[in-house]
Amino acid sequence: MNLHRQLLTAAVVSALFVPAAHAEIAIDVIGGSEITFEGLVQADGNWFDNDRADLNGVAKNGKDSEFELRRAELVLKGKGPGNVEWVVGYDAKADKFLDTNLKYKLGGNSNHYLQAGQFKQPNSLEELSSTKNNDFISKATVTNTYAVARRLGLGYSIGDSDWSVTASAFGRELTRDLAHGSGYGVRGTFAPINEKGNILHLGLSYVDYDTDADTLRWRARPNADLATVRLVDSGDLKDSDRISTIGAEAMYVQGPFKAQAEYYNSKVKRYDHDNYTTDGYYVSGVWNVTGETWGYKGGTPSLGLPDDPGRGMWQLGARFDSIDLNDGGLRAPAVIGGAPLVDGVLGGKMDIWTVGANWYWRSNFKASLNYVMVDSKKYSSSARTFLSDKPNILEARLQFFW
Repeated sequence: MNLHRQLLTAAVVSALFVPAAHAEIAIDVIGGSEITFEGLVQADGNWFDNDRADLNGVAKNGKDSEFELRRAELVLKGKGPGNVEWVVGYDAKADKFLDTNLKYKLGGNSNHYLQAGQFKQPNSLEELSSTKNNDFISKATVTNTYAVARRLGLGYSIGDSDWSVTASAFGRELTRDLAHGSGYGVRGTFAPINEKGNILHLGLSYVDYDTDADTLRWRARPNADLATVRLVDSGDLKDSDRISTIGAEAMYVQGPFKAQAEYYNSKVKRYDHDNYTTDGYYVSGVWNVTGETWGYKGGTPSLGLPDDPGRGMWQLGARFDSIDLNDGGLRAPAVIGGAPLVDGVLGGKMDIWTVGANWYWRSNFKASLNYVMVDSKKYSSSARTFLSDKPNILEARLQFFW
């Protein structure tokens, strides 16, 4: 049995037997560092009502459903000695490292840090928010497509409870054969309203980085992490040099209600073609039916435990997201009756509605149910026209965390 399978077993056993009263497990104080153990185990099921494409690859298994252990995250954290914090995270399911870094606080009560190692880069409110408290089972299509997640790098952040500025220089992902491309990023946030149960957050971000081997391919699943087919796809753009993405974000919390939105605009510099520009956005709303509200720190929201652990916390939410991978159009053929000529990149456009419910029970359990309605359109060179694909997807998740 190899190492990652042993760690996967440890993650499942830990999730089942962790004491329900604790959100994390205190290990010991070693060398002046207070060490704790955290984890996250998620199991997903997707049921596909396919339209044109077989989203789960029927040729692979002959089913219209998929079931999979989605994550099995094991995380050691340490505070101290002094102003040092550290973390080592590993996903035994995906066989890859998570946050693995050192952070040094430069003093005072402000958010003023130097950071080295692998960490999430300064862009995207949804990407930077805690995975265990995601509003929906799948992140928005635009977040999964445009946001730069964990990379090895050096970072600096400064701010207080109402504002923050974070900058970083980064390279590849720590785990081999995953994301590559060196670059830099910066994110600024401001909360003109920041009170308990009453928060207004605004943010801007910019990342710029090299493509891997001068090749780029933007493509996106239809908000279903277990789908094997992407309904929009730019294809391989082999003469791509650098990617620059601007992100704008906003969030408003009023008691048990939260509204959130992000917009991304991404430009790809190309050697022998015109630059390729795409964009997308999402807008979401969540209602804590049982009355709980959100906290706010470091430019991201936080969600506490249910007010009544025995009853749990119920959430209802809805989200609309849209991505447009088209940059160009069709030109009339030189010969009458010939195929139209593609002028630019026709990767397709996809709009998605997601409605869902979450139930947090006590301090370690979450159950989620989402219904996803997709409307996509992409140019087909064989059919010489734009083809629509409108599948529906039912998604479920069971989650243990500590």
